[in-house]
Amino acid sequence: MKIANKIENAKEVLMLNGNQTIKIYKDHLRDFSEAQLRHISAEGTWSIGQMYLHLIEVAFEYLDNIEACAAANEEQKLGKTEAGENLYRRGGFPAIKIKLSDDPGNTPSNSKRKEELMQGLIQVEEKMEEWEGKADAINPNFKVKHGGFGWLNAREWFDLVDMHFRHHLRQKKELEEKLEN
Repeated sequence: MKIANKIENAKEVLMLNGNQTIKIYKDHLRDFSEAQLRHISAEGTWSIGQMYLHLIEVAFEYLDNIEACAAANEEQKLGKTEAGENLYRRGGFPAIKIKLSDDPGNTPSNSKRKEELMQGLIQVEEKMEEWEGKADAINPNFKVKHGGFGWLNAREWFDLVDMHFRHHLRQKKELEEKLEN
């Protein structure tokens, strides 16, 4: 039985930490064939491989923003938007589907091999381990703006990586179920 299938409710998902969440993705990635990773079940949906690549690319974007916070030398007094406040108060994304616009920049490649995706997850994991102890030491007023959530500091960007991985667990489960049918 897949680990994600055992995670029945939102509270259980919120209790996962970044390393546990990435481990779920890595463990499951090993089980997919190349054809399964590229299978698109319906027009307008991603393959499992595209979802994995999306997670990796967004994680690196967020981790780069932690680095930008660390390099900042000017404090930012502005804070999060209402959506950002709600996200961090809740500790994760709401259990809803979020549809990105269909422009090419929002559509991950569907050609990455399993080994490339695994290497990406390992690199994200290593980068998270590198920043885990450092994020809290960065001045909380050194911030980088997120398009929807407002001005986030290094700790908030770090937490957002994990929230984003947890958010996609439900999509992952749905895509796996479509492969089985």
